[in-house]
Amino acid sequence: MSQLDINVINEQNLLDNQQVQWAVDLLNYTKDKIAPDQAIEMSISFVDKDEIKKINETYRGKDNPTDVISFAIEDGEDQEEIEMLQQTFGIARNIGDLVICPAIVAEHGEEYGHGFDREFGYTLVHGFLHLSGYDHIDPEEEKEMIGLQNQILDDYGLKR
Repeated sequence: MSQLDINVINEQNLLDNQQVQWAVDLLNYTKDKIAPDQAIEMSISFVDKDEIKKINETYRGKDNPTDVISFAIEDGEDQEEIEMLQQTFGIARNIGDLVICPAIVAEHGEEYGHGFDREFGYTLVHGFLHLSGYDHIDPEEEKEMIGLQNQILDDYGLKR
């Protein structure tokens, strides 16, 4: 299995070291499930409500805080060329950046009745799948993405 290189940005210390390591472990588990033979890199930033609200407004035109925003690097158009370059030069596939607001994740976990860990896991896996090219715009894509997401969460022990 190839590696997942994650640049974690937790400057405000919104999560403790154990929670950050848990997130990294779950993302590695997810990567090994969907792309075991690829070297992948990404970043994940943990921010407060004010910061995610600014990001949401700037990049999505929405004036409210949210739990996660993903910034995928690949859009699918140049996928064959990217894969050829990665194989030829042995470079990691940079899939992009996740920005997560733990406070909103906690609110959602409470609201949905399954707690912080399950909601945090859902947010991490869902965001990682988006960065990896999965989407849920049409019903077939949604069925594939949500099915994979739920299987990963269940297998990891984060059942609803």
